[in-house]
Amino acid sequence: MSDSSRTVPPELLPSEDLHPLPMPVINLGHLSLDSATRYRVVDDVAKACRDLGYFQVINHGISQSVMDCALEAASDFFKLPNETKEKFASEDLRRPVRYDTSSKDSISMSRAFLKHYAHPLSEWIQYWPQQPPIYRKYMGKYASEVRMVALQLMEAIVEGLGLGKEYLNEKFHEGSQLLSVNCYAKASQSATTIGLAPHSDYGFLTILLTSCGGLEVVDPSSNIWTRVQQLPHALHVQIGDHMEVLSNGRMKTVVHRALLNPEEARISIASIHGFALHEKVTCAKELVDEENPPKYKESSFSDFLDHLTANMDNKHRNFLESLRM
Repeated sequence: MSDSSRTVPPELLPSEDLHPLPMPVINLGHLSLDSATRYRVVDDVAKACRDLGYFQVINHGISQSVMDCALEAASDFFKLPNETKEKFASEDLRRPVRYDTSSKDSISMSRAFLKHYAHPLSEWIQYWPQQPPIYRKYMGKYASEVRMVALQLMEAIVEGLGLGKEYLNEKFHEGSQLLSVNCYAKASQSATTIGLAPHSDYGFLTILLTSCGGLEVVDPSSNIWTRVQQLPHALHVQIGDHMEVLSNGRMKTVVHRALLNPEEARISIASIHGFALHEKVTCAKELVDEENPPKYKESSFSDFLDHLTANMDNKHRNFLESLRM
């Protein structure tokens, strides 16, 4: 399982201006109200995806206790003895569960992560850690509930693209869910402040839950880094590579990074949603015409894993660029 979709070459990195910019906040509960209200929310989601590629959601239906318990389970896992955690260590990106410390880009040196598949939960949970004892219960509950949020958002996004909310509905329901559970050390004056190097995610959507601040995204209008503010009970949502492909470039993947927090260690749980392993993602034919020919080749999650495996020593050869036509 992958670290990221693409690591961005240093010469293409944006300038440093870390003041937080206003972030769209979507009240997800309004999607289930009357049709006029739903239309406004869908329009707001579509605008955020087109203009920025990221937004936050509130009233998403996941209780604070479920979110807190997932973060607790993650924190307790990373507190286990190294020999317990390293039972899940592997160089095989296709392993159902994989643990590692830092990344091999020589930048992300203060991060430990545990990655595992989460849908169908009944199929994958048997491979998850049994220690700490709360892990499977608490993380499984959160995984199931955040997946329902992702499905609601996918309906709204494809509806906002003019494709109708039922577009590819079955494939989204049968699709993959990858949880990337991360622990970033507290920043120290003698170490780098980068917890995770700039990259984008391979899937359609990433939904992020964090214990404290540290995420930064590139603002596309100014090409500068901006901090993502930590709103109470909100989840951060961002577009991935395969959404850029499906939309034929109308929506852009989000380049982001993690900085170490100077006050405390940081836990994050990224839920990445895509098609099933071998299901190909193509530019929606409804968004292709003579003036807008297809801009990307078709690809699958399996193709992405093959790309990563073939380019282990060339982190700057990113996946999305390999798809451009």
